[in-house]
Amino acid sequence: MNGLKLPSWMNASTSTAAAAPLIIVMLLAMMILPLPAIALDVLFSFNIALSIIVLLISLNTSKPLDFIAFPIVLLVTTMLRLSLNVASTRVVLTEGHTGPDAAGKVIEAFGHFLIGGNYTVGIVVFVILTIINFIVVTKGAGRIAEVGARFTLDAMPGKQMAIDADLNAGLIGEDDARQRRTEIAQESEFYGAMDGASKYVRGDAIAGILVTIINIVGGLIVGMVQHDLAFDTAVKNYTLLAIGDGLVAQIPSLIISTAAGVVVSRVANEQNIGGQLVTQLFSNPRILYIAAGILGGMGIIPGMPNFAFLTLAILIAAAAYFVAEHHKAAARQKGIEEEAPVVIAETEEASWNDVVPVDVLGLEVGYRLISLVDKNQGGDLLKRIKGIRKKFAQEVGFLTPPVHIRDNLELKPASYRITMKGVEIAGGEAQNGQFLAIDPGMVAGTLPGTQTKDPAFGLPAIWIDGELREQAQGMGYTVVDASTVIATHLNHVIGQHAAELLGRQEVQQLLDHLAKESPKLIEELVPKTMPLSTVQKVLQNLLIEGVHIRDMRTIIETLSEYAPRMQDAADLTAVVRVQLGRAIVQQLFPEGNEVSVMTFDHHLENLLLQAMQAGSAESAAIEPGLAETLATQTERAAKQQEQMGMTPVLLVPAPLRAVLAKFLRRAIPHLRVLSHDELPDSKTIRVTSLIGGRA
Repeated sequence: MNGLKLPSWMNASTSTAAAAPLIIVMLLAMMILPLPAIALDVLFSFNIALSIIVLLISLNTSKPLDFIAFPIVLLVTTMLRLSLNVASTRVVLTEGHTGPDAAGKVIEAFGHFLIGGNYTVGIVVFVILTIINFIVVTKGAGRIAEVGARFTLDAMPGKQMAIDADLNAGLIGEDDARQRRTEIAQESEFYGAMDGASKYVRGDAIAGILVTIINIVGGLIVGMVQHDLAFDTAVKNYTLLAIGDGLVAQIPSLIISTAAGVVVSRVANEQNIGGQLVTQLFSNPRILYIAAGILGGMGIIPGMPNFAFLTLAILIAAAAYFVAEHHKAAARQKGIEEEAPVVIAETEEASWNDVVPVDVLGLEVGYRLISLVDKNQGGDLLKRIKGIRKKFAQEVGFLTPPVHIRDNLELKPASYRITMKGVEIAGGEAQNGQFLAIDPGMVAGTLPGTQTKDPAFGLPAIWIDGELREQAQGMGYTVVDASTVIATHLNHVIGQHAAELLGRQEVQQLLDHLAKESPKLIEELVPKTMPLSTVQKVLQNLLIEGVHIRDMRTIIETLSEYAPRMQDAADLTAVVRVQLGRAIVQQLFPEGNEVSVMTFDHHLENLLLQAMQAGSAESAAIEPGLAETLATQTERAAKQQEQMGMTPVLLVPAPLRAVLAKFLRRAIPHLRVLSHDELPDSKTIRVTSLIGGRA
């Protein structure tokens, strides 16, 4: 028995895959093969039950994608109704002369229920139901789906940019980004499919009217000509059968159309439809009291239906009272939970425990931003900061100190500031509950809101309300919430001050981590050949110029090789950079073998080299006039490089690299200075700008 295996056609996945073709074949068979009356009763009952199930599922969805199979369900249920119409029409025309129950008890019951002894009224009511389904419900749902599909497609670029921004800031991982991109694509396809599927339901409504007319006219002809029925008898039998047949198909169609309208017209929310209706319609007692007063006033007007209006006014007023009492009880409970016992403690003598170390990294927030860091209030800023530290460690090569977060009542309510070793190094404002629409330089219009600038990169931005988020994304804005604004700013600041965050403790932890794999390598270098402080200075020099230190093995091996001959941190940094040249170039030019760089004119290079001969790279000075010209022309060339979408990189001879990098860093923070020795032989150099050349 242990070796027994089911054949492939019996496994669950195969059975599920075969279900769809089997359903289609059954629907086609219903149109071709004759069905007995009992089979029609079962299938019509199943059709009604299926439509009710679909409506209930629609009412309990939180967002449209929760019922992503709805378009195909809409198509299949429409085909089921049409197949039943064809099957029932065959029975009505062939067996209708035998009596009103010729096509089954379901059609007879619905016919009697609607007609109620008056065929004219029955026909009019049936036509009204069909028109309501066709013109109001189905057409409205189709229009909403069409508009939703168009706006979803327009908003896709902005949503993709927002995902890329969160991914680059370390707020989400690759799996989360992939899932969000998939949801965006599915949302667009869903609304497009709903728009198309709604056309089937509209066609089904038209077909229902035509089938009913055909059944009545055809039945009269068949009954009177072929079966010699009297006109009154034929009208009675075939009208009842036709109306019952049409009604038993149109009621499920109306339910399905209502479900379609519910799905495409709802706004994504954590609550289902029932929760939204109850919460938003009956949660404000003041509104309910006003409504009760208006109804009561109408109820005392002479000639009005006083009993109905006054009764309804009393019921609404009672509901308002109970809602108000519920709100008061909730507020009292919240106050009891928040109230803390006051304990008067005896003042203790001062001790060394009162000396609190300064936090290396700190984030202080105003009181309106406290909810962003409070998990109990749905704040996710702590989670985002953890993601930032993790991504920084993976990319740069060391773990930053923890970020200590506290509230500061001295700040403005919506302000925050980032501190390093107790000193503010950056700050900004974030409007909790609003979104920051950042202009990346290619937006299609303006938005109402508070004009500001992105605190991390200084780009023009606008604080907007939540309902404008989709519109802003469709216009090309990058839209982020308040938590993302603070997290992105913090990530940017950490990257800028990475060298200052690399203390001796972090360096020792790096060496201990490497010693687990290469203990002899560390023992030979620190502290036998080189002090820990020199290793720290070399690593800080690399970080100051944006070089990652993930490849600690290469760095330590290079220091071990050159430490016996040199101890100067600047000289050691230069030789380490040469060994890391391939990684540095890969970091700046991740794609292709071509390196687009700026360089100096040969005459200018000679002047600078002559200036270097006066002393070392650290002590050499550049003549003031030459220095001003050099800075101006390099800044202009760097801006041209950025406008072409490339990282501004200056390629210079090795003796000039260190002093020029230090000189130009303040004026052009994003400029990277490379030496010829740091370029791998496999790379092709393309000069985009020649600085100092004669016109």
